[in-house]
Amino acid sequence: MTHTDWSDVRGRLARLAAHPGGDKVFGAHAHRWTLEPPLRAAEMAELEGQLRVELPEEYRSFLLAAGRGGAGPTYGLFPLRRADGRWAWEGDGADLTDRDTLHQPFPHTEPFNPADGLPEPPDEEDYDTVEAFNEAEDAYWERHDRLVYAPDHSIGLLYLCHLGCAMREALVVSGPARGQMWADDTADGSGFRPLRDADGTPLGFARWYRRWLDEAEAEADAAVA
Repeated sequence: MTHTDWSDVRGRLARLAAHPGGDKVFGAHAHRWTLEPPLRAAEMAELEGQLRVELPEEYRSFLLAAGRGGAGPTYGLFPLRRADGRWAWEGDGADLTDRDTLHQPFPHTEPFNPADGLPEPPDEEDYDTVEAFNEAEDAYWERHDRLVYAPDHSIGLLYLCHLGCAMREALVVSGPARGQMWADDTADGSGFRPLRDADGTPLGFARWYRRWLDEAEAEADAAVA
């Protein structure tokens, strides 16, 4: 089921901003419980024209009814801004979104790790000199980074937030998992995985956002209990 009613969100954020425990919620210092203004219909049309794809409905409706970025999971939703006639998301890792390939399908439906199949890093004990080991190690990590951080892995992914330590979460815009939220954990060697609810159901944007909002309210209450 697609959820597109966001009429309660700004009121809940306002209550969190006024809550005595609101500033204790993780990430609140970054977004301050504030959403940027929603997109107008003409702006959405321009954005999707530039991207050559219609955004998944839950996120699309959020942009039109709630806001174009700001208060959200961890440090907040990357804001969508227009500069020099081009729309783009801004934030730590927002540049991982390749706007020119968002319309191309993200092919995965199950977790995958681009590092799978790589050999173990060189062991210094296998080399006669420090120089030979350093050369082998440099070559290994160059190969590793070229494979693991290849832009092809994130085709069809719209990065929406960061969790710190280069861990990020993204919305699948195109492909068989369209509308699902995925984690990009390549920074800790874990690869990519779909985010799931407690019952194992893949999280769409609305459940992902509302689950954070529920948890934020509980965290604020606990901070002053």
